Order: sequence, then C-alpha cells, then structure tokens
Amino acid sequence: MPILLFLIDTSASMNQRTDLGTSYLDIAKGAVELFLKLRARDPASRGDRYMLVTYDEPPYCIKAGWKENHATFMSELKNLQASGLTTLGQALRSSFDLLNLNRLISGIDNYGQGRNPFFLEPSILITITDGNKLTSTASVQEELHLPLNSPLPGSELTKEPFRWDQRLFALVLRLPGVASTEPEQLGSVPTDQSAITQMCEVTGGRSYCVRTQRMLNQCLESLVQKVQSGVVINFEKTGPDPLPVGEDGLMDSSRPSNSFAPQPWHSCHKLIYVRPNSKTGVPVGHWPIPESFWPEQNLPSLPPRTSHPVVRFSCVDCEPMVIDKLPFDKYELEPSPLTQYILERKSPHTCWQVFVTSSGKYNELGYPFGYLKASTTLTCVNLFVMPYNYPVLLPLLDDLFKVHKLKPNLKWRQAFDSYLKTLPPYYLLPLKKALRMMGAPNLISDNLDCGLSYSVISYLKKLSQQTKLESERILASVGKKPPQETGIKVKNHSGGGVPMAHHKNFRKLLKEITGETVLRLTELNPKEFAGFQVGLLNKDLKPQTYRNAYDIPRRCLLDQLTRMRSNLLKTHKFIVGQDEDSLHSVPVAQMGNYQEYLKTLASPLREIDPDQPKRLHTFGNPFKQDKKGMMIDEADEFVAGPQNKVKRPGEPNSPLSSKRRRNVPVTHDVHEEKMENEQSPPDGFLSNCAPTELMNVTGDGIPPNQLDSLSDDFTGLRKDGLIHKPGNNALIEGAKSCNLSVDDQKLAVTSTLETVPNSLQITPAMAQGINADIKHQLMKEVRKFGRKYERIFILLEEVQGPLEMKKQFVEFTIKEASRFKRRVLIQYLENVLEKIDSHHLLNNVNHINSRSSC
Repeated sequence: MPILLFLIDTSASMNQRTDLGTSYLDIAKGAVELFLKLRARDPASRGDRYMLVTYDEPPYCIKAGWKENHATFMSELKNLQASGLTTLGQALRSSFDLLNLNRLISGIDNYGQGRNPFFLEPSILITITDGNKLTSTASVQEELHLPLNSPLPGSELTKEPFRWDQRLFALVLRLPGVASTEPEQLGSVPTDQSAITQMCEVTGGRSYCVRTQRMLNQCLESLVQKVQSGVVINFEKTGPDPLPVGEDGLMDSSRPSNSFAPQPWHSCHKLIYVRPNSKTGVPVGHWPIPESFWPEQNLPSLPPRTSHPVVRFSCVDCEPMVIDKLPFDKYELEPSPLTQYILERKSPHTCWQVFVTSSGKYNELGYPFGYLKASTTLTCVNLFVMPYNYPVLLPLLDDLFKVHKLKPNLKWRQAFDSYLKTLPPYYLLPLKKALRMMGAPNLISDNLDCGLSYSVISYLKKLSQQTKLESERILASVGKKPPQETGIKVKNHSGGGVPMAHHKNFRKLLKEITGETVLRLTELNPKEFAGFQVGLLNKDLKPQTYRNAYDIPRRCLLDQLTRMRSNLLKTHKFIVGQDEDSLHSVPVAQMGNYQEYLKTLASPLREIDPDQPKRLHTFGNPFKQDKKGMMIDEADEFVAGPQNKVKRPGEPNSPLSSKRRRNVPVTHDVHEEKMENEQSPPDGFLSNCAPTELMNVTGDGIPPNQLDSLSDDFTGLRKDGLIHKPGNNALIEGAKSCNLSVDDQKLAVTSTLETVPNSLQITPAMAQGINADIKHQLMKEVRKFGRKYERIFILLEEVQGPLEMKKQFVEFTIKEASRFKRRVLIQYLENVLEKIDSHHLLNNVNHINSRSSC
C-alpha cells in the first residue's frame, strides 16, 4: 500500500502571482489534484494512502494523516492559505516523523535482526515550494537543516530521519510573473539549484525546476511513474576493476582497465524493485540483508544504523550458484550507471558477489550473501539474495541430498557446525524454515538465540509502548487549527449592556426568517438588481422532517408511505432512514470523492497467467486490440466514420433487422449442410437479388407521417417468433426460417405481409446504411479465429441492392479473407462468386433471347 505524502509550502511567498494571474499556492493545489487523477489510471492506486503536511508549527502542520479519508484530504487541500515563514527543515522532520509513526509498533525495521526488503511501506514524499530562502524566527538560512530532536521514541536507532523505503521529490516552482517571449525549450526537466536538491538525492529522489505549466505537467507524469515498491541501497565497488571485455565477449587483458580512476558505476545510490506477489498482493521473501555489526549477548545497546545499507560488490567473475528447492530472493535494480556497465559487458552467465562490511564475526569484509547478475536477455540487472556465506552452504546441502541421501555422517555434521559459527544469529530461523521446505532433517536446534542481549530486547519493547502513546497524541492533534493571536482586547460599551435578543432589529429579523411576518417588498431597492424578481416566502414548502407519523398531512401520505415502507422492509442497500432521493443529495465538495467509493468495491481478480502481456488500454474501448501491426485499407477508414456511432437499422437489436431476417429464404440448416458437402451456398442466396423484391417488401408504401410510429409495431417481438401489436390483443405469427422451397418462401412472405399491413419500405438511403453495417460486421467476422463461416454467408444474404452489389460484397470479403490468410473461406467465397457470374450470364442470355423473340 503506497503512501503519498504531499508537503505544501504555505509560506507568505507562495502568494506571488504568475503571468497567468494565479498564485503559486493555487498552482500547487492544482498540481496535487492533477497528480491524483493521473495516479488513478493505475489499478494499484486503490490502496494508496494520502497525507497532507504544511509549513505550520507542529503538530498543527499535519492536515491529513493516517486516519483521515480522501474527502478530508481534499477539503484541507482546498482550504490551505499562504502565511508564515519558510520553515522547510521543520516541515520535513514532521513529515518523516509522521511516516515513521507506526514502524516501531509493527517491527518493520527489525532492528538488530537484519534488513528485510520485503518488510516495507513504500512512501513518496512530494514537496511543492517556491525555492526561496529558508527563513525562521531567528534568521535567514542558506542551507537546509533538519532538527535533530524528534518527539518520536526510537528515532536514535537510525542516523537519518528517513528510511530506505521513503524517497523525497521536490517541485520547485520558478514560473515567471511576466510572460516570456522566448520559445519554450523542450526536453527533460532539469534539477533545481536550491537547498532541497541535495536532500532529495540523499533519499534516492530528485528535484524538478518548473518554469512553465507544460514542464509541471511533465514532472507530474514522471512522478506517477516513480510510485514503485522498493528500497534504496548504496552499491559500492570493492577491489580492482574487472578486465575489459572485447567485442567478442571475451576478456581482453591487453586493454587498460583504469582501476584507480573513479567511475560513475563505482558508487550508485539506487532503488531495487520489490515486486508484490501476484497471488497475495504483498511482497514475499526469505533472506535478510545482513547488519553492519555482529550481534552479541554482551552488547549494551544497538549501534545506530544508516537508512540505506551499504552493499559492496566485488568485480571478480563467479559462477551463479543455486540448488533445487533452496529458496532465494530476486530483486531488479533501477537503471543506473552500474546496471549499464554490467549489461555492456554482455556476460549473463557470470555474477559479482555482494558483501556488507563488518557483518561477519571473523572477517572484516564479511561473507557473501548474494550476487549481482545480468538477466539472460541482457535487459536488466538483478540482485539475488541468498543465505549468508552461501558458497559454503550450497555444496554442503548438495552433498546432503545427493551423496548422503538425507542421512549425514559425522564429518558432514562437523562441516555444517563450522558453517553455523560464521552465520549471524538472525539467519538461523530463516535457514531452519528453508531446510524444512526442502525436506531436510532437523539440523538446527529449536532453542534459537536472536543474538541480542536481554537489555536490548527490553529496550525495544519499551520503545514500542512509548511509540503507541506518542502516536495517539500526534493523531489526536491532526486537523486542529493553530491558536489565533488575540492581540489587544477592547471592550465594546456601545450596546449599553442590553442583550442582543432584546434589540428591536434583531427580533424583527428573527420573525422574518422564521416566517411569522412577511418581508416587506417596499424595504427592498428594486433598482439595485435590475432584471431580478424577488421570490415571496411560500409557507407551504416546508422540510419533510416528521418525527411522528400522525403529523403527516393526508395529501402527503402516499409519498411518505413509500419512504416508510422502504425503511421498514430494508429492501435497499442504503443506510436506514435514507431513501434514493436523499442518497444523491451530496454536497458539492464531496462529489469528486471517488477514492472512498473505490475502497468499497471488491478487489479485482488476478490475471490467470501473470506472465502474459497486459492488454493495452485504449480510449473508449478497453477491449480494443492494438492495430499498429495490422494493415488498414479504405474499408477500415470508411467504417471508422460516423456509421458505427449511430445505430443502423440492420443491427441485431433493431426491429428492422428482425423484420428483414424473417423475409430471408435461405436457412442456417440448408447452408450448413451445403458447406459440409463443400458446395456453394444454395440458389436461395441468389433468389432475392431482384431490386423490386428487396427494396419494397410490401405491397403498399408507408406515408411519411407514419414513420414515427413504426417502432411501435415491432415492440412486441418475442423470442418465440410471435408479434404482439400494441392496441391489439391478437398474436401474429411471424415467418420462421425453415427448409422451404422458393415458392413456399414467397407464399410465407405474402402471408406475413397480409397479416402485418403496415410494413416498412426500404428507401435507398436506408439500404446504403444497412450495407455499411453489414460491411462492418463482415470485417469483424473474417478476423475471428476458427472455421465457423455461417455468419458470414448469412450477412452476405442480407446485402441490399442488385446482383452487382452482392458481387462487390463477395469480392470485398475475399479481399479481407486474404489479409488474414483464411484459405478455406476464400475457396467457399470463390465458389459463390462463380455462381453469381453464371447466374448473371444466364440472366443476360435470357434477356437477349426475350428481346430477339419480340
């Protein structure tokens, strides 16, 4: 669950105006709202927690903390005002203390027991400031200083006020007050030169120098991408540089390595991504990163640790070791000069071991606890975290399973006991769990010792209790307003000691508000608001707040009875005493509170196969496929026009489509039987190509004034093929598709037309729209996988127009089928095309013979 804390500069300098007329504070508020909208695109944002901190004195600087919802956050954001000093250091300290409030209670830092990357609360601290001088009540400061004293118990256990899963980003507003005539420079946003930049880099973040509104939007897009689950680690090189690699990927000892020249990849301060488990949604791990000291029983107190562990890597190429069933943790490194250097070496089958100084008892550098290795595809670099001193453990476990068959001898046990002596005590429990997962015998004693003294353990418990009390005190002060300066009090003797209720004007105003007296219109000045009419008080309009059911007037009984029945039977999903009308009566300030609504929704189901690439989200239709790799011709551009935005008469849900399909003589059964025998569709496909039979399916036309009532004639269409006409109790049987001859089909159509007197006459414009819809559906059907082509031939049967029009549609379908390599479909369509040509030729011969006989 990412935590997003916004630190807004509320000093008086934020009242300065830009060239657009807006103040810096208004721009900061708009930037926060835009960030939330951009973040809401990610489904993972449903679990985000938002906090708001200002430059006020603590604890009044915390406007929204751990317990406040999104509505409170937005309300406090809109009510911010710029006044006071630029106390950035104190505000940062208060922000980090707010983030660290529950860490000692939850034990997430695990002091003295190793650092677990999978125990984290990923936090992004975004501060928006103007970058001016840092001021205090004493002086103007040139450098940024955070107060050392913190009210939070246990803060002395970490040297810095932040933690390794907390990063600081700064938006420094440098917008000019006068519009600039120079063209805006495109590209990346540079870092700012203010005092906060160094603080951002220390935490693993960065600052942005914002000079235009476009740059601000670009920075917000970048910040949304920075919301990642991970921890920051200092990677530093130890030992000599590796030998350069030649173009063939082999070591080239003849080339100089420049071991003594500092390189950017020698020291990197970057993030490692800690991905959540696809099933549980939380990170899962097995092995910690070792502490920089050896825990002993006589240790009086824990030494303070640095926020970011210093992990040293040796550039000696080693074999990546792993055995079956032994768990390990894999973390991807954020792109950096170190990852670029490792990937450029193109050695995915070698690795560099990593160490933590002073983590071992007998070795200053410590023993390796993992290694850095490039991925096989050379796309990223991963940190593999293994058991401590794994080069000794893995061969022992391999012999235990393959040589000793889980029955170790005395020599193996002695070697294993020697390994345990080099192991920090906090590694014993995860190693015991790993051996149990592998099915190995119990090789470690059940009486595990964490390595910490009794005084240290008692001190940590005491700190946890103190943190709970301090947490309750800080959370109770969230949202409280700072006390206003009263100044000099002056007594007012103008009232002569008479109470306000005894004033004549007050009593008169009170009667007018309560409705006891009507407001005199003569007292109003109609010239002050010309064109407006004063609404008179209507005493009949009173709020419906009946506490007793017998107080309801008789004329309001039916309206109130509906509400009472709804509350009594509880047939709604709202709270008791709230009906549908009052549910939608939401204040304007809460109308945009979509975050609270998202929290009430059920969690989305996980993907069946998380390795599959996610479907691209496209505007308007989330199920639309990416068409970049697909050919597009004129037909696609034609369909993309307004035709598929308006519901055409030929669509399946349209009554015209149902009417037209009842007159189609070709049936699905006949068509399927012919297709199985590898024959062309039956003659019925060509039998209704005459324009007169298709363009006018009725004997009588419909006057234009009756077209508006046409839809009412089809509202009674049911699944059983019966038509129920409004205003008529008779049921009319529609013509069903069946295996009939051409004569029988004409008879069925005639009977239908006799039964339904007011049928539709298809105009040329309607026929053109129907054909456009058929063309669109043909393209969709051809793209479908499989060999179910019945729908395609049914669509071809419904083409409106002469025989030449149907021929064009068949040729268009063949063209579409060739794009997607539908060879079987092309054969069927070519048979249809030959049938149409032969039929067309036969009609021409008959026409010539008839003319010659005449």
